[in-house]
Amino acid sequence: MKTSGRTSAAGVVVGALALSAFAAPAAQAAETGITVSRVVVNGGKSVIVGTSEEKEPPLTFRVTLPSGYTSADMSTWSARPFLYHGTTVAKGAESGGLRTGIYTCYPTTPRIADCEGSLYIDPRYDLDSNNDATTWKIGVLTQLWKPGGGLKAEQPVTASGTVKVKRWAKATVNASPEPVTKGGTITVTGSLKRADWVKHTYTGYAGKSVSLQFRKKGSSVYSTVKTATSSSTGALRTTVKASVDGYWRWSFGGSSTSGTATAAGDFVDVR
Repeated sequence: MKTSGRTSAAGVVVGALALSAFAAPAAQAAETGITVSRVVVNGGKSVIVGTSEEKEPPLTFRVTLPSGYTSADMSTWSARPFLYHGTTVAKGAESGGLRTGIYTCYPTTPRIADCEGSLYIDPRYDLDSNNDATTWKIGVLTQLWKPGGGLKAEQPVTASGTVKVKRWAKATVNASPEPVTKGGTITVTGSLKRADWVKHTYTGYAGKSVSLQFRKKGSSVYSTVKTATSSSTGALRTTVKASVDGYWRWSFGGSSTSGTATAAGDFVDVR
């Protein structure tokens, strides 16, 4: 479809339709001559996914077509990026991986198009193992159609680069007593949890170092006071001496499989 100098394509996004859209049996695959480069997912940052909220990380890439095909006529070609891990690019294309949602291509030369859009991730259907929190490879399903219609060639290819997909983390805090006498002891509790893609809920993140931070009333800057290690259930607990009014919070810097987490500050009045 051609619209105001750009071509558009809607990727199938959910369920069995998505799998059939990416089905590319290796025995039937043929080279398309299409090359895909400059693939950037989510601005090069990790993709952090929770338990239910759908994510659409931005995606950009360049398509270079073989001789005889024009970048302005997308009815004759297609290039749909996807993410996969733990398998080959061909099997990743067959299973669907993490798929392209909607994308638009802008012809820059007769045979080159620069494309932008997004991936589509629904953790309730696309992420069924916590082992999916890992580094994913980038694949592209390329297709060419004959001038009169009918598929001419289909080929899944690997693009350069990787994408880290991580589990969303959450932190809570409670500082007490409130108010407290100056010089008295404050007990700061809370929890560190992260998305569980098997149970589809947030469960405790054990054995992680978490910073206790304090912001004096009237200031905008938090400073780390001490650290604590989360328990087997993700619980956090420590004590500090009260000196001035201010806000207390727990802050977690993230890990190779989980995102960062910072609790909202809990104010304690010191008298």
